[in-house]
Amino acid sequence: MAAAASSTDRPGALDITRRLTEICGPPFARFAGPADEVAGRPARWVAVPGGPRAAAEVLRLAARHDLTVVPRGAGTKIDWGAAPDRVDIMLDTGRLAGIGHEPVGAPTAEVGAGTPLRAVQATLDRTGQRLALDAPSPGATLGGVLAAAEAGPLRHRHGSPCDQLVRVRYLDADGELVDAGGGVAGLELARLLCGSQGALGVLVSATLRVQAVPAGRIWVSRPVWTPLEVHDLVRTVLAARLDPAAVELDLPAGPGARPRQGSRAAAMAAHPSMSGRAGAGRLVVLLEGGPADVAERADRLVTLLGGGAGVSHSAPQWWRRYPFGPGDTALRIEVPIADLHAAVYALRDAAGGPVPVRGSAGLGVVHAALPGAMAPDRVASILAAVRGVLLARQGRCVVVSAPAAVRRAVDLWGELAGLARLRAAKEHLDPHRRLAPGRLPGGL
Repeated sequence: MAAAASSTDRPGALDITRRLTEICGPPFARFAGPADEVAGRPARWVAVPGGPRAAAEVLRLAARHDLTVVPRGAGTKIDWGAAPDRVDIMLDTGRLAGIGHEPVGAPTAEVGAGTPLRAVQATLDRTGQRLALDAPSPGATLGGVLAAAEAGPLRHRHGSPCDQLVRVRYLDADGELVDAGGGVAGLELARLLCGSQGALGVLVSATLRVQAVPAGRIWVSRPVWTPLEVHDLVRTVLAARLDPAAVELDLPAGPGARPRQGSRAAAMAAHPSMSGRAGAGRLVVLLEGGPADVAERADRLVTLLGGGAGVSHSAPQWWRRYPFGPGDTALRIEVPIADLHAAVYALRDAAGGPVPVRGSAGLGVVHAALPGAMAPDRVASILAAVRGVLLARQGRCVVVSAPAAVRRAVDLWGELAGLARLRAAKEHLDPHRRLAPGRLPGGL
């Protein structure tokens, strides 16, 4: 870092503050406050540029003074992932917002990175359209969803938000505006930015596919008691070819009454990890389409699932919500769907009891929560055990967020097959490590 900018109480720091104010406007540049931090790392300045040109000027200023820049949207996932090595300028994207003017019924929409996702959906809904995005974080911006590669239940049918990209506009580390898309190479670059936490570029806008809002939606729900039962039911759902929009699972950790069991249910419950078992969970399948077609498919699915399955015209309360809360250690497990039950059993075995698990059972991507008060070495041992089981099943377990003590003590990522490619991308796109350094796996 430049000597003149080594402290916010030195003249050089005041010069940077003055220049940021000139770029962004008096209300939109300031010294950072206590709440301006990234995964526990405090920022020094906050800049809220009014458009792409101003954002580019912020990046050029940072380059001249050897300052780091970390983008922030609504801040709903600012504590996800690794803490950056430094946060000199927090670049708030709140004014990089808006929805491009497209003809009604157009197949795509261009959306500013700082636009709240719910505002995009509300605008599109007035024309009978939607983005097939339902990220769980309340208030999340589109840029934040893409930067964190966050997806909700609809990813089962429509893919992740990154899969729906047509192109992106982003600023590189030198402040140059880049348009990525319109071809295989462009799309590959655009999707590389997804999940990069702002460490490869600062998203300005994204163009995504839109679709008509489905006329009918029905949620088919069935109680479940063990991970192995979930495995069997998911196989049934997928084999039925009913074109579900989402297949979601909620396995709580709280106590619950246990129903009368047949021999198979009793055998499943006899697994050692069911000691101190959870109460009834739920497997919920969302069906979308024409009202008559959806109703017919729902009737067929209720018959297939049996066991108290029923229908609802509204989502369950836990739909699009994570099982973890502030201060918890949040895990994401990704595993082939045939091995999801093995991953959940491994987690319960390692933790010594039921752990809340929720997510897309139809894709083998779920989240779990460990108590924030759990000792870091205990979390590390649980991670080691679960990752050992997943390694043989081509799965992985990532720490999404965690208390600072846990974050320092554990490997957040585990094995990462694409690390060499990610390192090459960082060296190419940000050779001077000015964009969120240390935020990516491998300390990149």
